Amino acid sequence: MKRSLQQLAEALGARLQGPGALVISGVASVKAASSQDLVFVEDAKYLAAALNSAAGAVIAADLPLSGGNAKPLLISSHPKLTFARAARLLEDSPEEAGIDPNSSIHPAAHLAAGVTIGPRAVIGANASIGPNTYIGSGAVVSPGVKIGRDCLIHPNAAIYAGTTIGDRVIIHAGAVLGSDGFGYVCDPNTGQYEKFPQVGKLVIEADVEIGANSTIDRGALEETRIGRGAKIDNLVHIGHNCQIGEDVIIAAQTGLSGSITIENGVVLGGQVGIGEHARVCEGVMVGGQGGILPNKILRGKGIAFWGTPVQPLRDYLKQLAALAKLSTRRK
Repeated sequence: MKRSLQQLAEALGARLQGPGALVISGVASVKAASSQDLVFVEDAKYLAAALNSAAGAVIAADLPLSGGNAKPLLISSHPKLTFARAARLLEDSPEEAGIDPNSSIHPAAHLAAGVTIGPRAVIGANASIGPNTYIGSGAVVSPGVKIGRDCLIHPNAAIYAGTTIGDRVIIHAGAVLGSDGFGYVCDPNTGQYEKFPQVGKLVIEADVEIGANSTIDRGALEETRIGRGAKIDNLVHIGHNCQIGEDVIIAAQTGLSGSITIENGVVLGGQVGIGEHARVCEGVMVGGQGGILPNKILRGKGIAFWGTPVQPLRDYLKQLAALAKLSTRRK
């Protein structure tokens, strides 16, 4: 959606330096920008390149300028954050609101104003979809699912019954939400496994983003919950009964067993593996391929852990150095 620089400055809380009538249609890198694009710089050493680029305007911190400046500036204390917000303001909606005739919508489904349903999407009985939410082609919203306002459900996502999704949630293509957890009981007489009931709920709070082909299981008897603002990368698996806190970051290929608690502000790197009933306390960071044993509790806000089993990064690096010395001596 195109906006003038003046409109962007007001919406972003940035200080406009220069004329505000220029219309901006998108964002870009400094190298790829056109005359209607917005770019950003965080470091003074890159400002000259941005000012000499083809970009229409630059988001920058309040940096000293050498010589004249013919390009408008949006001054911000956090240029990268302001740039990200500008991108959302400028992005076009996926398509005009409306119901594709090739979609399948149960007569008992509840669609609010401004909902868009793509071709071959399926909306089940008593599903509820909030205002201005977009459901992409081939997506399945099962009976009784509740989806809030301004959500973006990309093509071929599958949302099982018993799932509730808050406002402004983004779900990427191929994600599966609310599927059965991996729970079985062994019959000691036969050695065969029988399915344990998977009849709980999945609750996804507001402003969550879930990456492509990620899977989140419903609770077995209670609920799985993803807290407000959590960001989950592609190809992540979250098992049944997990409790994910607010503003948690989970990178690609991470796997969580059942009944794990991840507290607010935790960061999990790629390919982290966590055993059942573990707890990662507020603000902990776990490096890529870190392994957390079942029932383990990690504490220490702002502390980075690494390795398998995980330990504080400083200790892990000391052990690596000691192993390197031992190897050198043997040689």
